[in-house]
Amino acid sequence: MRGKQPHKKIPGGRIVIADKFSTLYISDLDGTLLNRNAELSEYTVNALNTLIAKGMRFSAATARTAATALFMLERVAVNAPLVLMNGVLIYDTAQKQYVNKEILDKEKVYRIISAMRKTNLTGLMYALSNEELITCYERLDTEALKSFVDERVQKFNKRFQRIDNFADAAYTEIIYFCFLNSYENIRRLYNEIKYIGGLRVEKYQDIYTEDLWYMEVFNETASKYNAVQFLRQNYGFKKIIGFGDNLNDIPLFEACDECYAVANARPEVKAKADAVIGANDGDGVAKWLEENVL
Repeated sequence: MRGKQPHKKIPGGRIVIADKFSTLYISDLDGTLLNRNAELSEYTVNALNTLIAKGMRFSAATARTAATALFMLERVAVNAPLVLMNGVLIYDTAQKQYVNKEILDKEKVYRIISAMRKTNLTGLMYALSNEELITCYERLDTEALKSFVDERVQKFNKRFQRIDNFADAAYTEIIYFCFLNSYENIRRLYNEIKYIGGLRVEKYQDIYTEDLWYMEVFNETASKYNAVQFLRQNYGFKKIIGFGDNLNDIPLFEACDECYAVANARPEVKAKADAVIGANDGDGVAKWLEENVL
């Protein structure tokens, strides 16, 4: 085991103990479980459901929100909580509720917004309102932001809210900022944000579009690492095996007992993996599971 975090109970104090199949298999989505079209192949869907029916415990750890992750996985009988937004939220698919969430305090929010103003950049701000996730934007002034919003509205029926100024948002539970831009612009914004205490910043290249980078900003206590430890401690998993491809999967790997990089993964991710398996377009995760589970 690569490390543990302090014990933390889920809402209501209930500890959920896994059955005799106490190994959790948890996969990143984009670039790992999904193919280059950001979809699950029929092969992967059938393989996962066959193994889940035999007792495999399976979930996903992704930068995506519940709305898009659940849509993408709707044909898979996921039977463990989902790690969302790089660990900011954990969603229990059986209880249909968030069982852990990381909230940014107002001072951090204002300092992030100040960094945005200084660099004249904007992005997306995520908040919770009565357990509903709200995604806000001030302006869609780049093709990347427009495409991001349009795809999620058209494909996943997500709702976005335009507000004049993030600083005026009435939401009390702001959890996450996401920025999409060129490497140079992301670097400029990162250089302003990196000195703000108590934050975690994930930067990584988009796998679908050339010269597009993501930067996600959230509480320093939120990570795929801590989320996996939360699942281990609160759901009774004795062993956790992870799969990934991009830089934001390194914390996932560090929390797992075993970790595997798909063949299309970044070199830094392969270097952290116990082994490299087949590529995402070749159903690498599903085929590894078929050969190694049960």
